Amino acid sequence: MLFSSYIFIGVFLPVTLIVYRLLCLTRHPRLPFLWLVVASFFFYGWWNPIHVPLLMASIVANYLIGLRLTALASQSRLATGQPRLADVALKKRRLLIAGIAGNLLVLAYFKYSVFIAENVGALTGLDFGIRAIALPLGISFFTFQKVAYLADAAEGKAAEYRFLDYCLFVTFFPQLIAGPIVHHSQMMPQFRRPEAMRFSNADLALGLTFFIAGLWKKVVLADTMAAYASPVFAAAGEQGLSAWDAWTGALAYSLQLYFDFSAYSDMAIGLGVLFGIRLPFNFNSPYKAVNIIDFWRRWHMTLSKFLRDYLYVPLGGNRKGRARRYLNLFLTMLLGGLWHGAAWTFVI
Repeated sequence: MLFSSYIFIGVFLPVTLIVYRLLCLTRHPRLPFLWLVVASFFFYGWWNPIHVPLLMASIVANYLIGLRLTALASQSRLATGQPRLADVALKKRRLLIAGIAGNLLVLAYFKYSVFIAENVGALTGLDFGIRAIALPLGISFFTFQKVAYLADAAEGKAAEYRFLDYCLFVTFFPQLIAGPIVHHSQMMPQFRRPEAMRFSNADLALGLTFFIAGLWKKVVLADTMAAYASPVFAAAGEQGLSAWDAWTGALAYSLQLYFDFSAYSDMAIGLGVLFGIRLPFNFNSPYKAVNIIDFWRRWHMTLSKFLRDYLYVPLGGNRKGRARRYLNLFLTMLLGGLWHGAAWTFVI
């Protein structure tokens, strides 16, 4: 169910919003958020219902692991004596590694198993019989969110959130399938704010403005650019291109990619505001950047922040000399490329 589809705009969104606002008028503060969780699961299952149990199981497993990591982090602060402290630290490290590995293995199976099997098969001549695996929508986005939660829980930076809050943090439909990548500290405290349940004309106007602007950007700009880019890319696989055609295709695709992705981010932000939830901005006019460093600070900012905080900095950042800094940058960009897609073009 795309944000720009008739079924979303004409049925799903108005029904979800109206029921949410009506439930906000009741004396049960958790009912509106329970409704959002149910609606978000329905939204996710619209494309392929078979992936809903996978998402549910992943949420339950990560929540329970997060609770245990939070408890171990509390124990490590209260532990007295080196043996006790070392024992708690070991348990916490093992559980964190297991939790992160579990998330990444699920992601790797759905997103990278075909790519790995094809390349290993090309080198060895083996046929693993893996042809195609249906990729669950948004798995790259919510995997990173859950990994960040586990890492913070192990560091004692995550509170013991309610299960309903955690469910909504992961499944909140505006950001579920295309981001922005949200952090638990940004989202879950909002679920306890009375302002989230209070209707506001200003929020309604702001949310609709963001959504309509994003919708226009997607339908008018991105889809128009696609009409120029797609034929050129299709022709490039069959014949040589003139310099004019090549530049037309490349520039049109650059604009299509930006307008399409930033449009969904804008629509997600607008939808969040309609429900009283503030989502982070994801783009800051990246094509106005003056150099490549400035570009990466403006493009898909929530991903850049995640890679910096949970990969580059833990690897050592720029604190261990120039050679290590460049290695850390290389690994961060390599994994960031692979996150986007399973192909050698993303590796390069």
